[in-house]
Amino acid sequence: MKTILVPAENNAAMLSALDAALLLAQKFGSCIEGFPLRPAVADMVAMDPDAGLTMAAVRENDAEMARQAEEQFRAFMQRHGVPQRTDETPAAPAVSWTWHGSAPSGHDFVGSYGRVFDAIVLARPGEEWQSLSMVTLESALFESGRPVLIAPPSSPRSLASNVLIAWNCSTEQARTTAFAMPLLRLAARITILTVEGATVAGPSGAELARSLTINGIAAEPVTINPGKRSAGEEILAKAEELGCDLIVKGAYTQSRLRQMIFGGTTRHILAHAKLPVLMAH
Repeated sequence: MKTILVPAENNAAMLSALDAALLLAQKFGSCIEGFPLRPAVADMVAMDPDAGLTMAAVRENDAEMARQAEEQFRAFMQRHGVPQRTDETPAAPAVSWTWHGSAPSGHDFVGSYGRVFDAIVLARPGEEWQSLSMVTLESALFESGRPVLIAPPSSPRSLASNVLIAWNCSTEQARTTAFAMPLLRLAARITILTVEGATVAGPSGAELARSLTINGIAAEPVTINPGKRSAGEEILAKAEELGCDLIVKGAYTQSRLRQMIFGGTTRHILAHAKLPVLMAH
């Protein structure tokens, strides 16, 4: 995971995303690239169709959002002593950063540009499923083909030393676990959690543990009965009980529409996780 993409905004949630990105970069000597994340013109009009915004005002607002995002990103890197990487840098430092200032507006850009990165880091979107932060996350999950590290509301102090794999036997979970392998190789403890009644047809957690063992990775399979709690509640409760600092979770085994209407494990974790979550679809 040598290349990390961080869509940057000037808001309180951004600090946790930057802290999570730095923790990830420090594990692999990565380059963190930021770009200004701001709505496309159509998004801004849709948010407030009666505002009567002129194109000049929209462009001015867009430029100001980009300036503030870059200022926060650069200030964070300076505070933590992270050097800027340039094309002329003969030997890259252990951890470095770059800024993509010419990125276009629109929250879907992360999905296309993210395809050339090893991981994308975003702040947790919360419970509002029509928010622009959710649009950004879904673009990253569905369009990039890359894993997304979702930072919790409060900055994490550690990352991937104690990992919970939320195993539901699905293709999405298998893909996410494969993306997580570089982190799993560095983890001190790994728990493979299966929640009864919240799986699809596929290999068991014990079978995953055997495969990881062959790869030189020790993991403990655990199966629990959720009782009256949902699978999402059980996953978060178990992660807290074990003191985990990362959940590895496949996103949207059930369809997004079904989760919007009826709820689901992905939706619950996105709304309530207090620790970093690595997701992929």
